Amino acid sequence: MEYDAVILAGGRSSRLGGACKAGLTVDGATLLELSLRAAGGARRAVVVGPDPGGLPPGVLGCREDPPFSGPAAAIAAGLSALAEAGAGAPAAPAPAPLTLVLACDMPRVAAAVGALLDAVANGADGGLDGAVAVSADGRRQPLVGLYGTTALRRAVADAARQNTLEGGSVFALLASLELCTVPVPPGSTDDVDTWEDASALGVSNPGPVPGDGAEFDIGGKR
Repeated sequence: MEYDAVILAGGRSSRLGGACKAGLTVDGATLLELSLRAAGGARRAVVVGPDPGGLPPGVLGCREDPPFSGPAAAIAAGLSALAEAGAGAPAAPAPAPLTLVLACDMPRVAAAVGALLDAVANGADGGLDGAVAVSADGRRQPLVGLYGTTALRRAVADAARQNTLEGGSVFALLASLELCTVPVPPGSTDDVDTWEDASALGVSNPGPVPGDGAEFDIGGKR
């Protein structure tokens, strides 16, 4: 099963005092590193957000336009970067049929990604437009989703025509997609929005990291 990955790694992180979520650490690994590991099976990956420096070879980087314009705009930027990278290299493959969309503020997300991949590989999506993770308390987590690339691009194009990408929610962006829901392991989609969340998840702040120092709040929250 081939898929590309769009990892959202920027935002203002107001409830963290502006700390860079991507650079927060768990057992010596940054949240961005953990997200890249979770998406390690992707054919190509793009990180959307301030330049963190030191991305692994082959991992693309880009920024939503304008900066801080929300997760829907960030997904659009990531898809565009993947398409441009393919168009710029004659031998590059066409976009993968599936796109993993993943926020970088969930330190245990690898288990959720594994559950999604297993479900889709076993046909759980049943020809729909993809699959979205559902947490143990029944909440959909659209920033842990495996979406049909064509359907996701169509949703982005529709939002662009309606001028709803900037500041738009991911739920609104994906509203036209038919998705199956995949229950994921408890805690695997727990995210870091506050320092209380960080403490509960064993996350620490290593201090300033490369980049412009301003983050995009991954869940669209402020």
